[in-house]
Amino acid sequence: MLVAVLSIVAGGLLGLSLAAPPGPMNAVIAEESVNRGWRAGFSAGLGAMSADALFFVLAAAGVVAFIRDAPTLRGVMVGIGGLLMFYFAYSAVQGTQDFRSGDGSDTAGFGKAFALAVTNPYQITWWLTAGVGLLDPGTIQAFGYSLLAANGLLTIVGFFTGITLWIIAFPAALRTAGTAVDALGKTIAYASGLVLAWFGVVFVWDAATTLGLT
Repeated sequence: MLVAVLSIVAGGLLGLSLAAPPGPMNAVIAEESVNRGWRAGFSAGLGAMSADALFFVLAAAGVVAFIRDAPTLRGVMVGIGGLLMFYFAYSAVQGTQDFRSGDGSDTAGFGKAFALAVTNPYQITWWLTAGVGLLDPGTIQAFGYSLLAANGLLTIVGFFTGITLWIIAFPAALRTAGTAVDALGKTIAYASGLVLAWFGVVFVWDAATTLGLT
């Protein structure tokens, strides 16, 4: 029983180690949450989590390692991701014009987050490092600590549970703040646009370097 609990906790910590850090995924979730409501933010989170599920399957099949060893392919993917971030940064700023306090049912964020996630080098790098622990029922590395995870299936369940908790709680917290003070909601949306624009620059520069254009 203790081993099963430890396996779930280890997987949950791994999930949070991927989902919680600031970055383009959380910027999209934040923008969708404050502009269109909790459901839109949650939908964006599902898009990012769906990409993680895809990466999990690809990692198990060895495709993620192939991408690592194919710099041209990786450079093209990262470049596309950077251009998408510029577009979504523009959309985030434009979305503040239509800010509303009620929940919406917009699901466009799912596609946005999924598209960014599958071209995100951080996401790929994570699956090549910490993420490989999900494929090994031995020792899991999370937050610098070694955690026993003897049951691989339970670790995977814990991993996606951790991400699910984040994509439920993060939009809810942002939405609560945005509903209380509309100006704060717009500030978060603008900040999300800036974050996406910054990562767009980083991604495009990374792609140009990888492809030998700089």
